[in-house]
Amino acid sequence: MQKSLLLLALALALAVTPAVRAENVTINGAGISLDANKTPIHSVKNAAAIAQLPPGHRFAVPGKLTVAIAGLNVPPLTLFADDNKTLLGSEVDIARLVADSLGLELNVVPTSWEDWPLGVASGKYDAAISNITVTKARKARFDFATYRKDMLGFYVKTGSPIASLQKAADIAGLRIIVGSGTNQEAILLAWNAQNLQAGLKPFTPIYTRDDAAQTLALQSGRADAWFGPNVTGAWKAALNGKTRLAGSVDGGWPKAAHIAVTLKKGNGLALPVQTALNGVINNGDYAKVLNRWGEGVERITASELNPAGLGD
Repeated sequence: MQKSLLLLALALALAVTPAVRAENVTINGAGISLDANKTPIHSVKNAAAIAQLPPGHRFAVPGKLTVAIAGLNVPPLTLFADDNKTLLGSEVDIARLVADSLGLELNVVPTSWEDWPLGVASGKYDAAISNITVTKARKARFDFATYRKDMLGFYVKTGSPIASLQKAADIAGLRIIVGSGTNQEAILLAWNAQNLQAGLKPFTPIYTRDDAAQTLALQSGRADAWFGPNVTGAWKAALNGKTRLAGSVDGGWPKAAHIAVTLKKGNGLALPVQTALNGVINNGDYAKVLNRWGEGVERITASELNPAGLGD
């Protein structure tokens, strides 16, 4: 049995790898060319943003904006180039726009989700851009400048009997893949608490960040659904047709919430980063980035500082 599962995992991994590298994908009605998207989109210096930088501020690396980005193959947010070292994706593109606007060179540091909080708080990284949602708890430790709506999606195996996952009662008794420490986990735990009070079965969280392991869990029937960033789920579904959307939820449930550049609290970088983001929103470079990764549906019209988020 164990040998069979290992063989199945290998087969699925081999099936997934070429798909991730596929040159053309269509999600949210937008055609995406990975080959074309290897070319960086640069922006101009934003004099207003540069003037707002704190006098004498010491960046993690002098002359550079050092940004922590999760080193995961989760396109369109992040994916590795052919050298398996260079990160591509919309998160990297947003980081580059901010760095260019501030007159700095971009220094991307691939990291884990668990590493960025301590890294930003300690000054090891100037910022984290890793699909981080604004939450009440996080605002106690960090400053935020928003750049994208947070839309979450439930994805199930194409042949799954599950018709819809939209509310608390829908997840009762299900096994759901979710990231530990994420806002989507917080939503599921809140829903689970409601279900337990109503006498419904608890859901079972499945924690794994490895894409092949997630695929195996869904396709083998050991998980009923995956819950995470909608654009990531849409990408996978478009690549192989093995999964489908079963429902979507605002990332700040029961309210809306946004994804934001995350910075050390009170160090003075939040305002210039917000100004930089509003600059690229207004000059069109921001739209170019989101549109070329199929994320135009999640665009915002202006960046906000420390807005209401999950838990507010």
